[in-house]
Amino acid sequence: MKATLQNQQPLTDDDAVLYASWFKALADPMRVQLLSLLARERRPMAVGEITGRLPIGQSTVSHHLKVLAEVRFVLSERQGTSTRYGLNTACLECFPSAVTAILGGQP
Repeated sequence: MKATLQNQQPLTDDDAVLYASWFKALADPMRVQLLSLLARERRPMAVGEITGRLPIGQSTVSHHLKVLAEVRFVLSERQGTSTRYGLNTACLECFPSAVTAILGGQP
């Protein structure tokens, strides 16, 4: 393991800040549940629809979506007068790569 870590490039300050923001966004179990719901549904959902599926109110769902959108785990799209939120599928590739970079190439 030491040889792998010695050959691994250190994280840049920018990457460390970015990765920390991702983990901070995931530090709330309800946000993890929300992401899991969006991943299972495989389609954008309105806040009211999400509220009907999770044991939290609309303002709390909106707050969690805002946090997840700030780190681009979810993307929003306007449809008429409502906004729908969906999983940013690029995260499926980026997040595991970040974990690998943090752990020095170790899975």
